[in-house]
Amino acid sequence: MIAKRNPTISGWLLLLFLFVPDLHAREPQRSPPARSTAENKQVRARDLGVPFEGTPGKFNAITDVAGVEVGYTTLISGEGKLDVGKGPVRTGVTVIVPRGHDSLNDPVYAGFFSLNGNGEMTGTAWLEESGFLEGPIVITNTHSVGVARDAVIAWRVKQAPADKTGYWWSLPVVAETWDGWLNDINGFHVKPEDVWHALESAHGGAIEEGSVGGGTGMICYEFKGGTGTASRVVPVAGVGNSGSEKTARTYTIGALVQADCGRRSQLTIAGVPIGKEIPGEVYKDESGSIIIVIATDAPLLPHQLKRLARRASLGLARTGSVSGNGSGDLFIAFSTANAGAANPDPLTHSVETIPNDRLDPIFTAVVQATEEAIVNALVDNHSMTGRDNHRVDALPRNRLRELLKKYNRLR
Repeated sequence: MIAKRNPTISGWLLLLFLFVPDLHAREPQRSPPARSTAENKQVRARDLGVPFEGTPGKFNAITDVAGVEVGYTTLISGEGKLDVGKGPVRTGVTVIVPRGHDSLNDPVYAGFFSLNGNGEMTGTAWLEESGFLEGPIVITNTHSVGVARDAVIAWRVKQAPADKTGYWWSLPVVAETWDGWLNDINGFHVKPEDVWHALESAHGGAIEEGSVGGGTGMICYEFKGGTGTASRVVPVAGVGNSGSEKTARTYTIGALVQADCGRRSQLTIAGVPIGKEIPGEVYKDESGSIIIVIATDAPLLPHQLKRLARRASLGLARTGSVSGNGSGDLFIAFSTANAGAANPDPLTHSVETIPNDRLDPIFTAVVQATEEAIVNALVDNHSMTGRDNHRVDALPRNRLRELLKKYNRLR
């Protein structure tokens, strides 16, 4: 919301703001994932002995990058035969706020990459043109992109004043994956208030994984998929600014995925062909997707962040994906460094950046964090039955440990 836009467009946004109901007035019905007592405790891939490389941050989550906040709305209701418009409902909304709520009008440098474009991530044309991500990232189901985008605009209008030229405008980044096997996707159950709830409940620290938020109804490698996250802390060494002494700075790289991709036979964890060892089928053809969000506090420019977004592909490949024709594999990376870089005043800005020759540790961290985030989405999860009694089993944890031990990969 920092650049001047056509006043006609701004007028429509103002009307939207004036006539949108007070979304605080009605709380949506939100249900937690239906876990059994044994499943209530969060269990992550490292807890099972998966031998990941690299050093994670405190929470092993994207929120280890200072300022990053994540919020969810999880919608679970009904069971049995599909009745379009009534359910069963297995869907939701995930929100990532790059600098937190206190810095909504301070855009971050960002880059976008499409590994396979059978999907949607709105707002990326302007992101590619400007180099900035302005506002939150929202992830939901395929048929709720429009309502989520409009809800973000209305929320931002209500949160902040017009820009210095007197106009409100927003081109939100909203992405999707398809949950129609378990969810009444044509029932359009995600409402504006669900997006607002996810935005307003976003927080730092430890966050949930598995069948939560936009990941609620997702399937990954034909096991129950959804939301996963991980992080890495890496030192980047070089010559100091004085040109003489050696120095190193430590940076944090976080990944969050909405994982809905892959065939069972492809699944590979720590080099072990898990999917071939646990056969099964949900789909006849691959029809899923994955959204990957990379965050870092390393001072990087937009073209460098695009390079980070590309490296997420390698983390995805480590888990076995070939990015099939029907898969929408869309990745975005942003940096929380260089606060104020988008301000129109003063006339010039000085920004920091890491030389390209020093980026390899960060590239490695992106690959490692992405791989672990996908596996966490599978491990920290539970079986689910949805529309028309379609059932998707969770990855069996004990069997995973047995296979890691069989292949001498148990940590």
